[in-house]
Amino acid sequence: MTTIVRQRPRAAGHARRTEPLPAGTVRPIESGLPFFMFLVYVISFFLHFGERFPTIAPLRPDLLLAVLVCLTLFPYVAKKTDLMRLPVSQTLNLLFVVVFVSLPFVEWPGSVLRENWQPFVKALLFFYFTIFTVDTPRRLRIFVFVFIACQVFRVIEPLYLNLTTGYLGSSTYIGGGEMAGRLSGAPADVINPNGLGFVIATATVFIHFMLWQSGRKLSMLIYLGLMPALLYALILTMSRGGFLALLVGAWLIFRQSSRKALLVITACGIAIGGWSLMSDIQRDRYMSLVSSDTQQSASADGRIRGMKGEFRLGLNRPIFGHGLGTTPEVKAHFDGKTQAAHNIYAELLMETGIVGLALFVTFMTRVYRLSRSNLQRLMVPDGQEMPLASIQRLSRALVTIFWVYAVYGLNYYGLSQDYWYVFAGLCLATSVITSGLLPKQDVPDAEAADTAERAA
Repeated sequence: MTTIVRQRPRAAGHARRTEPLPAGTVRPIESGLPFFMFLVYVISFFLHFGERFPTIAPLRPDLLLAVLVCLTLFPYVAKKTDLMRLPVSQTLNLLFVVVFVSLPFVEWPGSVLRENWQPFVKALLFFYFTIFTVDTPRRLRIFVFVFIACQVFRVIEPLYLNLTTGYLGSSTYIGGGEMAGRLSGAPADVINPNGLGFVIATATVFIHFMLWQSGRKLSMLIYLGLMPALLYALILTMSRGGFLALLVGAWLIFRQSSRKALLVITACGIAIGGWSLMSDIQRDRYMSLVSSDTQQSASADGRIRGMKGEFRLGLNRPIFGHGLGTTPEVKAHFDGKTQAAHNIYAELLMETGIVGLALFVTFMTRVYRLSRSNLQRLMVPDGQEMPLASIQRLSRALVTIFWVYAVYGLNYYGLSQDYWYVFAGLCLATSVITSGLLPKQDVPDAEAADTAERAA
């Protein structure tokens, strides 16, 4: 069996190998209550119930639901202890410990304890809640459906407001004393245009694999209805990072496809249609990615200079950093600007130092290897009966999503955001679930996983 693996000591001069845990070592939770409470938590978190319903805001619904999930999970924790010894879990556990044990050595420990630890812990909970509660094929399908539905809703809501009321929600300086409107999240959704672009890229990749590649007519019709709306919303965000992330996803989908000519024709049609819908300012914004003769090329160059500056700031406290969530303080102290990080890797260096950066990159590497391993094991013919067919499509989506996230991290922060932890939880949950669905086979190595990824 290849899905749940535990490290074993290496002999000198030999490559690292893995030892599989027997199927059934980690058993599903009999009660559906923890999973149900987690779904409610997911919906409340992503749709911001506290902002939408002021009457329940004083109850702090996200915190209350997180506590309820923990309470309903408590009787079953003993059955899940093996999950905490897996490489991905161990890396996150160590990162969590290092972040708080290193508090005496960071620049601003008071800021961490006063306000910055809560978002980090809330984001990290997604990983643990996912691997503990999403433990059957049915629960996996339901969770993926709820997660994707929440992301799509976060895009459709502000787009609907834009079409009906002209809502944009944000603006950006384009030079010459002019400002241009950009679509951000809905009033109840605290997300800026770049964040919305990231959500669009995530949702687009997921619905391509889970809806279009399902082969079901209804799913494909829903996909065809959603895609124009998502792409038009991306145009309105003017998010260059979101656009690049979507291009990465599209390129990987193109590589996997057996109908490359059709995809090229479709892409050309989408490009022509999208270009015709753009205003001059939107065209200038996206052209600034490849041309220095545009009005907004200065902002693109400024973003690159800003990233370099963030890495330099990180070297002021290179070992343990300035403290979790202190990027705005670091920038305000040294640059006079209170801004979030524009690069997750620079953010990690500034806040957690080289130690935290190394641990997070190790975490990313292990998650990616796990996602490729899942895909290699699920190389079954298209059209096979559920649940393997849907899990195979999900595994393809997760391999693609990794690169979308890794590239978008060059333009976006993420240490205390949920997306990496949801992704890691899905990869590990997929691995655990398939342990009882597949015949025994050798643990795939990295070369086999690479071959499977190309063949997919």
